[in-house]
Amino acid sequence: MEKFDYKKLGFKCGIEIHQQLEGRKLFCNCPTVIRRDKPDFTIRRELRATAGETGEIDRAASHEQKKQKYFLYQGYEDTTCMVEADEEPPRQINMDALRAVLQVAKMLNAKVVGQIQVMRKTVIDGSNTSGFQRTALVATDGCVEVNGKKIAVPTICLEEEACQIIDRNLECDIYNLSRLGIPLIEIATDASISDPVECREVAAEIGMILRSTGNCKRGIGSIRQDVNLSIKGGARVEVKGFQELKAIPKVIDNEINRQLAIIKQGNKMEEEVRKAEEDLTTTYLRPMPGADRMYPETDIRPIVPDMKGIGDVKLIKTKVIELSEKVGIHDELAIQIIKNNINIDYYINKFPNIEPKFMVNTLINTPKEISARFEMDGSALKPADFEEALGYLNSGKISKEAVIEILVEKLQGRKIDLAKYAGVSDRELEQEIRKIVAEKKGLSTGAYMGIVMQKFRGKVDGKKVSEILKKLA
Repeated sequence: MEKFDYKKLGFKCGIEIHQQLEGRKLFCNCPTVIRRDKPDFTIRRELRATAGETGEIDRAASHEQKKQKYFLYQGYEDTTCMVEADEEPPRQINMDALRAVLQVAKMLNAKVVGQIQVMRKTVIDGSNTSGFQRTALVATDGCVEVNGKKIAVPTICLEEEACQIIDRNLECDIYNLSRLGIPLIEIATDASISDPVECREVAAEIGMILRSTGNCKRGIGSIRQDVNLSIKGGARVEVKGFQELKAIPKVIDNEINRQLAIIKQGNKMEEEVRKAEEDLTTTYLRPMPGADRMYPETDIRPIVPDMKGIGDVKLIKTKVIELSEKVGIHDELAIQIIKNNINIDYYINKFPNIEPKFMVNTLINTPKEISARFEMDGSALKPADFEEALGYLNSGKISKEAVIEILVEKLQGRKIDLAKYAGVSDRELEQEIRKIVAEKKGLSTGAYMGIVMQKFRGKVDGKKVSEILKKLA
């Protein structure tokens, strides 16, 4: 990656985070389930730009209207309704979603506004059936701290998610309504981010804060980052479509290179919105929206926010540190325990004779090992399967090495025969190891270990085998 003197370049950068919330949609009771299966119906629409609060038509909206496209919307009888189709006024705002945003505002030390007014933001690229997106400012003047530096968070908003694009062609765009209306938290920083790596770290910190609430959707597309940046002599550009945090620094540097080339040629840059591509370059989308696109939503009453019941939330990074110290595992394993919502205290209390570190490794890594070694779907294991295998180990009926063998048998649907895993005495084990070493002279300790463990599959403790091999060596 090319390195720049970002301060000398006059680099300015801010980031917007958009996070989907679980539950029901923001202005109706439809579920937040995103679908791609065959729709029950299709609606055709054409959209046109309208004047915003300033009385002017927004330039980005005007740009979209010139394409003269029509739009097709796919819907479902059981998971989309007349609100998504824009055939019925929106219902009052989802209060669970609002409380989730208030929780985030508190965690970012932001000031909650005295009255929440839902606004209409003109969008006529077809991603909203109504021709606008509903959004509400919830809090201002927050901050996030990264590496001892405070980055200001001027605004925290609650808005509705747009439709999911299915296909585009010269005449029309096809969208799916199932994503439209999912509650979306929008967090915007100021332009004080000093370099691309810091931008990535700010995004990671805000993402961690959002996940700590337990209210966020998970998976690809559930969180998106838009980066706003500029350099001296250039113009502000918004880069949309980041899916992976690791791509942020390279995309920013590539965009800087593009702008430097334009400036060197003596050409004037225009403010614009660009898309982050898979090859980490950016491509033109549309002009930068202006102040001409917002006007009040008259179908929804203003809301006076109530912070009662909005308590403190323990951050994921704090939970990771506590779990790592408690169980004696590295941070990555602790993250996986938290990410998979595993109650490790339950296992520790239920199986007191098993080392907690071994239980964590079994729950997180053993399914992956089964998938790799046995070409089976380790993720298909159920909590009851783990509890059964760990129960045998806790009562002394099997060795640690037998746990994976039993889990494989559970996946195969076999009845567990504990007699197969009856332990071998230390004397018998040592005699057999001496015999193997005598017959296969000159092998490495690891090779002898593999032979012994294969012979006594699931019946002996690997640590005991290692101790005997060291003694014989």
